[in-house]
Formats: sequence, C-alpha cells, structure tokens
Amino acid sequence: MDVFSRTELLLGQAGMERLKKARVAVFGLGGVGGYAAEALARSGVGALDLVDNDIVSETNINRQIVALLSTVGKRKTEAAAARIKDVSPACAVRCFDLFVTDETVNAFRFADYDYVIEAIDTVSGKLAIVKACAAAKTPIVSCMGAGNKLDSTAFEVTDIYRTKVCPLAKVMRKLCRENGIERLKVVYSREIPIAAAQSETAAKREGAYKPRVPGSVAFVPSVAGLIAAGEAVKAIAGVYGNGIDRS
Repeated sequence: MDVFSRTELLLGQAGMERLKKARVAVFGLGGVGGYAAEALARSGVGALDLVDNDIVSETNINRQIVALLSTVGKRKTEAAAARIKDVSPACAVRCFDLFVTDETVNAFRFADYDYVIEAIDTVSGKLAIVKACAAAKTPIVSCMGAGNKLDSTAFEVTDIYRTKVCPLAKVMRKLCRENGIERLKVVYSREIPIAAAQSETAAKREGAYKPRVPGSVAFVPSVAGLIAAGEAVKAIAGVYGNGIDRS
C-alpha cells in the first residue's frame, strides 16, 4: 500500500488520478496557507505553486507549520517545499518569493491552475488574485480573518456576500461588489474578534509603540487552512461524500 492508500479509500482511484494530475496554487504560507499547502501534498496533489515573500521568524512558531527553530531565517516557500518533498517526493513544487500586487499577479497563468487557495494578509493582494481567478474562470477559495479568534469550530465555507462579523470579509465584500465579482467562495469565522491584549515585548520598539498585531493561537488558523485544502481536494477529485457540494 502506498502513502495515499487511506485517502483512496474515500476518494477512489479516479479521484486520486485527478489529484495526481492537478496543479494548485497556494498564495500565502502563514498560519492558514502553510497548513493548506501541506494538506494538499498529503492528499496526493501532483503539482503545487507556493507563493510568499516572507521569511520564518520566531513569532511564527506558535501557529505556522513551516516555522520551527531550525527554519527561522529561511524563506517560507523554501521551508514549505522541504516539508512537502519529505511527504510526497513526486509532488512538483514551484516556489515564488514575491509580494502579490496588481502588477506581480500577472506573473501567474491562472488558467493553468485547477484550483487556487488564497491566504494572504493584504486586501489589495487578495483582490488581485480574486480578480485574476474570475477572469480565468479558475476555482478559488479565499480565506478571511483568522486572527484574534479562539473558536476553531466557528469556521464555515460560504459565499463572500453571506459573511458577517468578520472585519476582513466586510472589506472584501465591498471591494468584490465594486469590481463586479458576483460570487466568491470563502472560509470565514462567525466568531466575533477578540480584543487582543497589548504586549510590551511584542509591541514596544525603540521606546515607541507600534500598532497592535493580531493575536493568534495554533488551533485556529490551522483549521481554516485545512478547510480550504479540503475544498480544493474535494472539488478536484469530484468527491463530496455525504457533505454539501459547494462547487
């Protein structure tokens, strides 16, 4: 039995063949996207494009699967690719160390992707990817905010126009409407964001306070990433089990 034999019991041989032939892009390899990328590899996806311009820091270790003491200082794409090769050596991984903007997004041929997972932080970058997928008619799931939350059971998959509570989703709803995006599958949390406590050690720099960064834990963004990966895997394999077909 091979490493994907247990997966094949659920997705079937035909589904596994579709996954093997698929190319998926993951934009953002942080607390959400890193887990999504590895879950795709562990599900038998044959080719992955990994996009992130950041390097691993110690503050990532609490929630990011690519972050270990041994990977601090390395590029997140490099760290993710190494893990994927140790899981699925046959997976063809391409790394793109760039910051997504309206200009750099043109470096990608979205029509070549069977699915896109968008898990970056910047609103402008998120919108650029969403617009590119809409133009190419490429399936996408976009991940909304996972910071300042503690309830990992509050995530759901829905359309952007059916979201509520999430501040990031509110901004994206407005931008999608303004840009003629009629529908967008998202992973978002129904949990009302928690006001994170300010930490002097985290926020004080050279005697001055910087704006607060979102609080985070290991067990929330990881769940969002796994849900996003699940959406991609089920759509590509064409198998939804007894759940809801959200294609």
